[in-house]
Amino acid sequence: MIAIDRTSFAAGVRLGLGPAGAGFVLALSFGAEAEARGWGLGLPVLFSALAFSGSAQFTLLTALSGGTVAAAIASAALINGRYLVMSIALNDSLHGSRLSRALQAQALVDASFVFAHRDDGRYDVSRLIGVSLPQWIAWVLGTAVGALTAPSPELMHRLGLDVVFPAFFLVLALDELRRSRRAFAASLLGAGIAAVLLLVTDPGYALLGATAAALIGLIPEHDSEPAKLTEETS
Repeated sequence: MIAIDRTSFAAGVRLGLGPAGAGFVLALSFGAEAEARGWGLGLPVLFSALAFSGSAQFTLLTALSGGTVAAAIASAALINGRYLVMSIALNDSLHGSRLSRALQAQALVDASFVFAHRDDGRYDVSRLIGVSLPQWIAWVLGTAVGALTAPSPELMHRLGLDVVFPAFFLVLALDELRRSRRAFAASLLGAGIAAVLLLVTDPGYALLGATAAALIGLIPEHDSEPAKLTEETS
């Protein structure tokens, strides 16, 4: 059984409403694109329910249209490689049996990882699960609505919906930068790696290479290091 702290879980659900709204908009695009490529309604919704990964789903959808199944799966696996680093960071905060820990780890998505981060470097698993729940519901629902209504990319752009998701995660990233020196260092290193790779390769590969900067998270923080950069000026 998974032990859930109700207070933390409820707080997580409230925090998850924001990224859930942004995810719903992105899921609209995925559902519409999948329907346009002949996936129908049931397959995109099932894919969203089981995979629950916008980056992997869009990568797989694009790769399948121009390559082999093996290449598509490999591309999706590579783009989600960041979860290996994130899971290592989360590992010490999980509790219970191996099965229980594996189930808890299923709630690991980008926004949940950020919101569950505590100032002591560990993660609140109950909050992690709470944040992920509304996101999953919105992601599956958005996929279904997108596949049913098939809004055009032009309409999404005209309404400004195409910038909602990246803008929301930019806000999350900026908040995390204020909290940790390692996050700030990782962002600078990632930007540098991406800038160099853009000179020799496509943006997608540059973004993938930039994720190597997340390995900074494996370096333990000293106890004397301030939990927040802003505390240095207080």
